[in-house]
Amino acid sequence: MTREETQKKVSEYLTKIDEVIAKGKFKDNWESLSAYEEPKWYKNAKFGIFIHWGVYSVPAAIHSDWYARNMYVQGSEEYEHHVKTYGDPKDFPYENFIPMFKAEKFDPKEWIQLFKDAGAKYFMPVAEHHDGFQMYESELSKWNAVEMGPKKNILQMLKEEGEKEGLVFCASSHRAENYWFFAPGRTFDSGIQDIEYQEPYGAGDPAFTGDQTKQTKSIYGPQATKEHLDNWLARTCEIIDKYQPKVLWFDWWIHNLGFKPYLKKLAAYYYNRAIEWGEEVAINYKVDAFARGTAIFDVERGQLSEIRPQLWQTDTAVAKNSWGYIEGNDYKTPESLVSDMLDIVSKNGCLLLNIGPKADGTIPDEDQKILRSIGAWLKVNGEGVYDTTYWSTYGEGPTEIVEGTFCDVARDEYTAEDIRFTFKAPYIYAFALKWPKTNKVKIKKLASYLGKNGNKYFKGHIENIEILGFNNKFTYSQDDDALNIQVEGDLNTTYPVCFKIKID
Repeated sequence: MTREETQKKVSEYLTKIDEVIAKGKFKDNWESLSAYEEPKWYKNAKFGIFIHWGVYSVPAAIHSDWYARNMYVQGSEEYEHHVKTYGDPKDFPYENFIPMFKAEKFDPKEWIQLFKDAGAKYFMPVAEHHDGFQMYESELSKWNAVEMGPKKNILQMLKEEGEKEGLVFCASSHRAENYWFFAPGRTFDSGIQDIEYQEPYGAGDPAFTGDQTKQTKSIYGPQATKEHLDNWLARTCEIIDKYQPKVLWFDWWIHNLGFKPYLKKLAAYYYNRAIEWGEEVAINYKVDAFARGTAIFDVERGQLSEIRPQLWQTDTAVAKNSWGYIEGNDYKTPESLVSDMLDIVSKNGCLLLNIGPKADGTIPDEDQKILRSIGAWLKVNGEGVYDTTYWSTYGEGPTEIVEGTFCDVARDEYTAEDIRFTFKAPYIYAFALKWPKTNKVKIKKLASYLGKNGNKYFKGHIENIEILGFNNKFTYSQDDDALNIQVEGDLNTTYPVCFKIKID
């Protein structure tokens, strides 16, 4: 497909988008989009699986999902690795990895069963990453997994299997960054230095050679061209029409000023399409790309410090160092991930947890072990997570959550004094994030309100308490300082413990 042929198809799609918006309830302005309502299923789901899988899974080195860019950054670890392993980039360009991405062991049924075992309620494969390779059949580009590489419609296969098993299908698009992603290759004799425009290398504006993460006047670097923006909108709406994901996730770059009119068109188109389908859908965004209340806020590798009344989400990974698969990943523990999930849910959030399959389509053993461990915990304690909402306060304890992105591996571990709450009438669920050696839990925010200290959070009556998953005998009492729970014997667990507290 030539550049001109692509532009013609994109132009036709843009006309279709305008027609849908003109006839639909939602218009492409923030006032109209403010009528958007958060999906009930999303509020109740709490836990989903993110999947970074694509051509970048083949080199499986350093920072896998950014390998495509960094292999063209002279002096970087990826560049040195590439030269040593595959040769000079001009002799072995990124596109040479595509035939090596065979996905020969990919089994969507096995993947979906694993996600169910993990206790996830929704899942989100990456439809297209910054590298410009689509994991689905497309009418707008031949650089996709049906025509190249595995010769499989990955998105469709996962959607069909997931929905068959009751999981909600979602998708992410990272195409916005493709405009500048390969730009370092324009600075030296790389084999792509003279390309004006060619997929998957994008427009490659030579101005995009510096630090694209440096913020300047509320934008990041030079703005994308109209051609790129039109293409981005058409490709994203193609995902909507072909695969009807219930959530569309976007990375940070879309908050640039040039994207603003396109974001409004996208949201209006998507929300109008959802009305036609009779479905509840959502858009995930970072920073202030969307106006508050028009989509669902997302925090990358971080959490919020307080309750947010509007639904929000954390996206993070089982590995500390990479989104895609690499050899020698540095993994988090399932206990820490469960604790983070509870902190997030207690503040009205959802956890989107990423795994990185290998190029052959197998999911690494460690990823599987972590997911199944989380699932085993949720099987016992899930009633305090799913279908709940936030309580009067998110919790208590000394561990401070530093609000913001890329903070989830920098803070201290949770302690035996850290408690998180959820609520589902007539129950308060109080989670002790780490079991104390004394076998005694003090919950200060459930202290008696009749004493000298009072209690601004809870003035009701505790009718009964259970410990989910354990049969140990225990006693409890309220005093001026706390609800005191003394358990007989050691619970012998490294995971959070849930107290199911019935109130009246």
